Amino acid sequence: MSNPLPSPDASRLRRRLSAERLSPYEQACDGDVTRAIMLYGWNSSVSAAFYEVLGLLEVVLRNTLHDQLTAWHARQHRPGEWWDAPTRTLEARARQDIADARARIRRNNKTVVPGRIVAELNFGFWRYLLSRRYEATLWTPALRHAFPRLRPARRATVYEPVNRLVNLRSRIAHHEPIHNRPLQQMHADLLRVADYLDTDVHDWIMNQSRVPGLLAGRPAPDVPAPRQSLDPVPRS
Repeated sequence: MSNPLPSPDASRLRRRLSAERLSPYEQACDGDVTRAIMLYGWNSSVSAAFYEVLGLLEVVLRNTLHDQLTAWHARQHRPGEWWDAPTRTLEARARQDIADARARIRRNNKTVVPGRIVAELNFGFWRYLLSRRYEATLWTPALRHAFPRLRPARRATVYEPVNRLVNLRSRIAHHEPIHNRPLQQMHADLLRVADYLDTDVHDWIMNQSRVPGLLAGRPAPDVPAPRQSLDPVPRS
């Protein structure tokens, strides 16, 4: 019979994690360090699960938006790629993001091709293409066609959940707490955007997702999650 693993010492773990990092978890657990460390571990697990499915959605979303913008660019009989349009449709920030993507590709001694540029542009870049500033220039002629199951085809209906998901991904990337976010709503946001794109994408992501099981096993159940997102919506 094997010996059971020793239980970790909560106070020692607290020192290793740092009091500052564990403080939000202790506040959520009424100062109970043991429960706080359990919540910290769960936060790490649910963050990883969200990161997986956010990555699936991001790849599908950016490829679909790119396809629609490419088709729109071709209909205008313009040379090059959609980001080369001479009409300066894209704002300066977006053009700089594309220039930076080109530079990173070249630094890695790779050929600059559309697929590599699309992969280099972050989730936030694609989020901003869905913002209000591009309603007339990109949404109406091109991007609304990326969401065939969105009825009516209102840009804000897509932008708002995508914005929340980009903010969630940023928190996860910086190892910040997400246990105090409305995670069930955010998982529903993710699946809803996936469904706007394609029912097969929705079903695939739903079947891949570990998030529902982790939400059901959340520790410290006496600490309710908020109903609404705490992240501001910077642009719409």
